[in-house]
Amino acid sequence: MSGAPFKIERLKKRPDFLACAQAGHCARGAVLVQARPRDEAPLVRAGFTATKRIGGAVERNRAKRRLREAARLLLPELASPGFDYVFVARGGVTTRPWPRLLDDVKSALIRLAADRDRPAT
Repeated sequence: MSGAPFKIERLKKRPDFLACAQAGHCARGAVLVQARPRDEAPLVRAGFTATKRIGGAVERNRAKRRLREAARLLLPELASPGFDYVFVARGGVTTRPWPRLLDDVKSALIRLAADRDRPAT
């Protein structure tokens, strides 16, 4: 992640995940991305979750591994400093072709950035 002008860390505590759940979100294909602004240093934090609806432990772990890799590739160019992102696996995330999963994550991150930049009416 050396290409990013900001540091990317992992979300690990439940209150951080719950705070992101109250913020803006965007669902695309096999992934739901939640984004929450923070008033801290230019730092991006990312968390990953998969519910039991995805399947057993093996399927959930595979889903989270795929989301972590997609985030590793896309967050340096598409994330906004000072935001927390939570990637939630949806049905089909483990069987979705890799290019389509990357496209889902990319379009969700772009949509969240567009919604954030839109002036309030």
